[in-house]
Amino acid sequence: MYKHLFGPVPSRRLGMSLGLDLIPHKICSLNCVYCECGRSTTLTGERKEYVPVEEVYSELNDFFENHPDPDYITFSGAGEPSLHSRIGEVIAFVKELRPSIPVAVLTNGTLFGDPQVRGELMQADLVLPSLDAATEEALKRINRPLRSIRPEAYIGGLISFSQEFTGEIWLEILILPGYNDDQENLEALKKALGKIHPHRIQLNTLDRPCTVGGLWPATHARLQEIADYFEMEQVEIIAPPEDRNQVKSYRTDLDAVILETLSRRPCTLEDLEKILGLPVIEINKFLGVLEEAGKIETSRQERGTFYQIRILE
Repeated sequence: MYKHLFGPVPSRRLGMSLGLDLIPHKICSLNCVYCECGRSTTLTGERKEYVPVEEVYSELNDFFENHPDPDYITFSGAGEPSLHSRIGEVIAFVKELRPSIPVAVLTNGTLFGDPQVRGELMQADLVLPSLDAATEEALKRINRPLRSIRPEAYIGGLISFSQEFTGEIWLEILILPGYNDDQENLEALKKALGKIHPHRIQLNTLDRPCTVGGLWPATHARLQEIADYFEMEQVEIIAPPEDRNQVKSYRTDLDAVILETLSRRPCTLEDLEKILGLPVIEINKFLGVLEEAGKIETSRQERGTFYQIRILE
């Protein structure tokens, strides 16, 4: 079981993606109310070598010696990847190891005001930042950021990055009813998007258990209304993941890979079926054992029952 790699997992945006996690759970510059990974344990903007890069290199070498290539290698996980001070070196290592596989970086984009951060990410093929709010009040309510993060600087960093980056930028906005879907916030977001000019603007909403209770997802009809309001041809609504049961990238160490996957994000039985490429009845056997052993627990959400790592009191 790897410490810093997870998957490959089916991503709604990137196909079969090998995740690379450079930040311990859950160190981030934001503490979003909707985060599927839970509350931020350390809210910070300090960059340092949070995990040893030599460990990451060793795991990558082992993975590619023993597994088929995924569609993407994605820097993501349970924290903000750009907080790692050597992320640029790790991207360079990945590009040398597997130059044919595109590298993606999932980031909240809050550190893009730093020219060094922007420079280190220039080696990636695809960067997927987020921007859920363009007003002070909404940013505080939905993202609960580090105190030094203000919307003007946040958006300014995204604008600077978009002007310098030669790859693709897919910017995600998570719509949360009652938080950022009113006229004032949508107008501010539209104005910011007109300055950032991402290649894609991806509207999303709640899909998994999140940090704060009492939240609900936006309907598809509401997401479509917002897409129409933005009046930009690159706006799209995120679709469910594809069925990838035939993909060769699946792993067979089931109990380990289930725990590894759930340690990053909760999953339904159907999600795990797509990840593992095995019949539900067989996966259920492993889930039953893990639940009985007290290693996982369930949470009922609108999309179904999610399995997640059990948090011990």
